[in-house]
Formats: sequence, structure tokens, C-alpha cells
Amino acid sequence: MGATKDHPRGTESAAVTRFAPSPTGYLHLGHAYAALFAQAACAVGGRFIVRMEDIDAERCRPGFDAAILDDLGWLGLSWEEPVRRQSEHVDDYAVALDALRHLGLLYPCFCTRKDIQAEIAAAGRAPHGPDGPLYPGTCHALAPSERERRIDEGSPFALRLDMRKATALAGALTWRVPGGAIIEAQPQVFGDVVLARKDIPTSYHLAATVDDHLQGVTLVTRGEDLYQATHVHRLLQALLGLKTPLYEHHRLLVGENGRRLAKRDQGLTLRALRQAGRTPAEVRRMAGYD
Repeated sequence: MGATKDHPRGTESAAVTRFAPSPTGYLHLGHAYAALFAQAACAVGGRFIVRMEDIDAERCRPGFDAAILDDLGWLGLSWEEPVRRQSEHVDDYAVALDALRHLGLLYPCFCTRKDIQAEIAAAGRAPHGPDGPLYPGTCHALAPSERERRIDEGSPFALRLDMRKATALAGALTWRVPGGAIIEAQPQVFGDVVLARKDIPTSYHLAATVDDHLQGVTLVTRGEDLYQATHVHRLLQALLGLKTPLYEHHRLLVGENGRRLAKRDQGLTLRALRQAGRTPAEVRRMAGYD
């Protein structure tokens, strides 16, 4: 299989871009496409960053971290050092959570997935968002004393964003894509998203937003499957006073079955292609880049 070469639209001459994989498996051909797309987008005079989104200690493994960097180097990419690893910057996400807490925008949610499913089933019908049925707000109405009691008892909980209050505080929001098109942000479609859990100190939404700001990313390039997440990220930027980069969402590579590539597609991992004797040039062509 192969891919048609794409160019980021309206490439910024001195953009700061990033490739941010999770070290939960080997990179596949779709990852190669995303990394090459991001590096091409920074163009002459720009900067290319690699970031490890390794906040989920149960799923991430140090061996995959090293393998990812080895595969990227073999593919011919170069990036700024040091590589930022989210697991080493938990304090940055705690600062952001404290800021949101100070604004009165967070509340603890003690519901398990089973609790939420039962609540939705009892209601008979639930609004749906990009990630499925929206959280029904079971814990939103808990009295402060009840919240404190459950926390003191050691009950596991997540921290959810009060979406209605947050969007009212932020007001109307937009973001831009290269070339100047303006997109209206509609984060409310996600409902009260989880921003942290007791065992995982941040969510993808919060960590990616904070990291992009701290690393000075000016152009976020990522797959179209993450397009909807940008609505939430734009809201968090407004609430936390963070910079807003441009966003470019590229297509996803698919296999012969028409399904998007995933880490389970072992035959198309860069490691497997290397072992099969493929050269970096061949793999770049397979990903759509000469």
C-alpha cells in the first residue's frame, strides 16, 4: 500500500510544530506520515519538536519510548532536544488544575463507568458527543459536604470540568487553520470532560494544551480523528490564558481493509518494515513522502 503525498496547507515559514506519540507500542506507517507531515509543516527556519505523551503509566513502557526515537531517527527526522516527557512534568498540569479550581470550574466525580452506563440506561436516552453518550452530571449536584466526605473516605474520583460554567466564562471562541480560515469552537458538545483522575494526574486534553503552550508550538498538526478535541483545547486555552496555535488536521492512512492504521497492525510498524529490509526512502514513499 502507499499514500499520496500531502503538503500542509499554507505552511508557515518559521512555525514550531510537534509530533507527540504515546509510547504504548511501536510506530506504524500512519505515525510516520504524521511525523513527516509535522516536520514538513515547520519548513525553513522553523522548529520541530518530539514529545512523549506518557502520562498513563499502566499503558506506556520505557522500551517503546526508546524504540520510537530510534525509528524516527532511522526515518531521517531530526528534532530539538531534550524530548519532553509528560510524566516528568506533572507539576505543570497541577498548576493548571489549581487555576481551574480557583475559578470554580472543577468538581469531583465518583462515578464508575458502570454507574454512568446505569444512569444513562435509566434515563432511557442520553445526548451524544464525539466520544459517545455525554456524562449525565450525576455528581455535579452533590453538596460540598458530601464531596468532602467521599474524598476523606478515599473514594476514587475524577475531576470534571463544569462545561456550562466554563463556556459561559470564556464566551465565544474560535481558532484558525493555515491560510486564515476561522473555525467556531463548540466545546459544549463534549459535556463535562474529565481533566484528571486520582491515578492519572492529567488528561490528554489538559496535558496537550499546557505542553503546546509551554513548548511554544505555533502550528499543531495531527490526524483528523483529533479534530473534535480542538474544541476543548481552545476552551482550556481561553480559561488558562494560554497561547492559541494554528491547527492543521491531516487525513489518516488506512490499510488494505479500508480501516485506519493502528498499533495492532504489526506488519506495518516501522520496526517490522525495517526487519523486512525496507529502506528509509522506501518507507517514506509508502507514507507519501519522498
